[in-house]
Amino acid sequence: MVRLKKLTALIMSAALALGAVGCGSAGKSDNSKLKIVCTIFPEYDWVRELLGDKAEDADVTYLLDKGADLHNFQPTAEDIMKISVCDLFIYVGGESDKWTQDALKEATNKDMKTLSLLDTVGSAAKEEEVKEGMQGEEEEHGMEEEEEGPEYDEHVWLSVKNAKTIVSAICDDLTELDKENAEEYRKNLEAYTAELDALDKDFTDLAASASEKTLLFGDRFPFRYFVDDYGFDYYAAFVGCSAETEASFETIAFLAGKVDELGLDTVYTIEGSDGSIAQSIVNSSEKKSAKIVQLDSAQSVSDEKLKEGTTYIGIMRSNLEVLKSTLS
Repeated sequence: MVRLKKLTALIMSAALALGAVGCGSAGKSDNSKLKIVCTIFPEYDWVRELLGDKAEDADVTYLLDKGADLHNFQPTAEDIMKISVCDLFIYVGGESDKWTQDALKEATNKDMKTLSLLDTVGSAAKEEEVKEGMQGEEEEHGMEEEEEGPEYDEHVWLSVKNAKTIVSAICDDLTELDKENAEEYRKNLEAYTAELDALDKDFTDLAASASEKTLLFGDRFPFRYFVDDYGFDYYAAFVGCSAETEASFETIAFLAGKVDELGLDTVYTIEGSDGSIAQSIVNSSEKKSAKIVQLDSAQSVSDEKLKEGTTYIGIMRSNLEVLKSTLS
């Protein structure tokens, strides 16, 4: 409830500011820059790749540029204003960014195009899975969530196959918004899809040759789409969108038991983790020799990393190299 009140206040502040500016700025004219707002890093990087040489002619905003976590991100009044007047708004469309629904209701650009990642992948979207050994969420409003229907795993971008679907949909929107440069955007799509195909093949080859087929995470688990694509099994402390930060004794003991039962040599974490849960799992196992290795969910990238040239494919290829070193 507190979060909703804060968001409502932000939207009202943004609406007042927009009223002072006037509605004439909404929409794209022949003389204005294409305005695009993205919530997470993969969306932002895909837009840049598709724009190519035209990227400097567009105003592309990345909301999580401070490395914030999607699951607890709170938009500012400035963020709401940028969304309100943009030409294309790209967001995940899950429980973590429900605030976008209210933000879009206040949009002054009624011709704005919107793209939800979950809607775009359609039937490929998966319901969030609570697997054996996972620690459940301590919900105070479970009945309310039940009435709203199933909750979907939001991390669709970690499937390279989904990435190809989403990038194609973004390209369709860009070509409609900027017909003058449509041919260039389609050429960029073709080149980028070839890169994604090569990445997909490399992950497929890795899975085929891997001596170990199970990944165990002492952390949240955002890689559901990835493991399903390539036939891996997994165990983890929490689901991908969990707000939990401390694992119970039972969870630690179960995962440590799986390390021993399966003879695993690696316990994985994701970026931003302090590794304490993973270390507790290793310490509780019989061998106590498993190494702790990090994979990157590519959800958010800091401004510093952006300046260094970090890309979605670069992150995924780094994950590929990590998996090669642990599964081969």
